[in-house]
Amino acid sequence: MKNYLSLVKFSHTIFAIPFACIGFFLASGNQSESAGTNWWLFLKVILCMVFARSAAMAFNRYADRDIDEKNPRTAQREIPAGVISPGNALYFVIVNCLLFTATTYFINPLCLYLSPIALTVILGYSYTKRFTALCHFVLGVGLALAPIGAYVAVSGAFDHNSVTAIIFSFVVLFWVSGFDIIYALQDEDFDKSLGLNSIPAKMGKKQALVLSNILHIISAGLVIFAGYHSEAGMYYWIGCGIFIVLLSYQHFLVRPDDLSKVDLAFFTTNGIASAVFGVFVILDIFL
Repeated sequence: MKNYLSLVKFSHTIFAIPFACIGFFLASGNQSESAGTNWWLFLKVILCMVFARSAAMAFNRYADRDIDEKNPRTAQREIPAGVISPGNALYFVIVNCLLFTATTYFINPLCLYLSPIALTVILGYSYTKRFTALCHFVLGVGLALAPIGAYVAVSGAFDHNSVTAIIFSFVVLFWVSGFDIIYALQDEDFDKSLGLNSIPAKMGKKQALVLSNILHIISAGLVIFAGYHSEAGMYYWIGCGIFIVLLSYQHFLVRPDDLSKVDLAFFTTNGIASAVFGVFVILDIFL
């Protein structure tokens, strides 16, 4: 179990789950007060997140196993190191895809109908680096499904109240794309040597960081816009401020000539930003 949790970097689920929770409670807040919060449905939404992300991450490791074996930074990952066989990793992917689809069946018909599209995006991402430098944006789209997907799980339809959830999906798209570019800085030379595509490999470290910064400025602007659109209260704006500060902070940690703090910028800073923002937005919805 420990090896499989490591394979899918389970702790990194923290990136998207808070935004799924935001989408869920946004939709719940639009339901009648007598209906209350459906906690059983909430559990199913969280399970969908876990199954989908586990399938996507394990498939990424499976698809990239030969590439990871050649890269000194990734050679000790579970599949190239022989800890988990490629076949078992693929079985793990299939099981999680089936569990994800089965869970959507028990949520509502729309989620079930959309589940193949979601799986196509999150699994297809693993091959995009082979033909386009826009792979970071495909990853962003995959995680951006969290807020709107959770919203639809509650509402069962797209309606006029889903606009805020859609805005949050775009927040996630630009936020994730920006920090994935930062993470890809580590493999600029390796990607070039194998003919793989990434923003750093195409633009160089300096310009890649500029683009990442622009994407995070857009994400910050959308967070502010979502607050005004939903007429948010004090707790939202506190969370918004912290989120934007942490987005800015990671750009002070990483420089083109110093990548020593990429992990701090990528994992720690963004994980805290997502969790704290999610808590304050949900507090604002309820209070």
